[in-house]
Amino acid sequence: MIEQEIIDRKSAPKQKIIEALLSKDSSVTIVEDSLDNEMILNMGPQHPATHGVLRVVLRLDGETIISSECELGYLHRGYEKLAENMTFHEYIPHTDRLDYISPIANNVAYCLAVEKLMHVEVPRRSQIIRVICCELARISSHLMAAGAMGMDVGALTVFVWTMREREKLYDIFDILTGARFTVSYMRIGGMAQDITAECIKMIKDFLDGLSEATREIAAMLHKNRIFIGRCEGIGIMPPDEAIDVGWTGPCLRASGIPYDLRRDSPYLIYPELDFDVITRTECDALARYFVRFDEVAQSVKIIRQCLDKLQPGPIFAQDAKIVLPRKDEIYSSMEELINDFVLVNFGQAPPKGESYHAIEASKGELGWYLISDGTGTPWRSKIRSPSFVNLQGLSRILEGAMISDVVAIIGSLDPIMGEADK
Repeated sequence: MIEQEIIDRKSAPKQKIIEALLSKDSSVTIVEDSLDNEMILNMGPQHPATHGVLRVVLRLDGETIISSECELGYLHRGYEKLAENMTFHEYIPHTDRLDYISPIANNVAYCLAVEKLMHVEVPRRSQIIRVICCELARISSHLMAAGAMGMDVGALTVFVWTMREREKLYDIFDILTGARFTVSYMRIGGMAQDITAECIKMIKDFLDGLSEATREIAAMLHKNRIFIGRCEGIGIMPPDEAIDVGWTGPCLRASGIPYDLRRDSPYLIYPELDFDVITRTECDALARYFVRFDEVAQSVKIIRQCLDKLQPGPIFAQDAKIVLPRKDEIYSSMEELINDFVLVNFGQAPPKGESYHAIEASKGELGWYLISDGTGTPWRSKIRSPSFVNLQGLSRILEGAMISDVVAIIGSLDPIMGEADK
């Protein structure tokens, strides 16, 4: 016969009550007091600290979280189904609206998946420019994550500083792509236009000034007792559980797993580049912040190497059945005009088959799974969005935390709900 242990919620130590609730041990009975029951609290979907329209239902014992439920879907727009009703080329602008903090990296991920399906390899110059774009997007995203996480725990100045640096990046994107935010820059087989000498100079000037900006942020936060105290030791995710829930990117590397697609499943020219995979072993919210902060320096290192490797050459693959002709060719050649009409109206027709391609985006593994039936539109499109997968671990890491820790823990995951809901 199992001996029952009776715990009086009113008189027992709080830590013992929490351990008993989390263990769900049938041999332990907790005596409830009629005036001291648990409480259910809704956080979001309009709460500013949830980084978007995210709803978290919290079960509380006092101010301690016993369990929680993460509810997504408030921003669902059916982007995967939309892809099945438009050509491969028409879908490119929709990728900007997924992780809208780093839209240009979404362009790259989608175009790489389509090019893999169509067996097209872009020229070397185009590959280098794509790497530069991905790393600029990573810097932009990580700056936003650092600023937002600082603001969540009360450090508003850092948020203003990170926005200042991101404005410089938006000026670069404006010159490079013709748009500051939703850029729609990539094309199947290449990109909309070549990088200019003016843009290269702006990138170099930005990189030269970024080290001073990151030093300012480090001086403000990294020895700040309030910031460290609010973020250290909370939201702990052990390595084995991080793998079980499918974490990737900075969240996984902050749990001690040195997994990075740029190194472990390389694409574009990443095998030629020298960079470090940043990892931490503390597994907490502060470790996730530090991984992102340190990755900014590695992105700077990668971009400088790419600028040194950049040589004159074509930016489009030579395949008239897949790559859109240039505008000057359309206006001067009847054949190119007809080709442009066919590709825009009926789309590129890849062979029947399927493909999956993923990149190491700022949040983790961003991949597209495409199935072709031989027509100009995909028969099936599935997005592997890292924000959606990373949020699977939120309920786990909120258990046992205080209600005041929720905003810091969510900020440490750096979710973007446009990407999570799709």
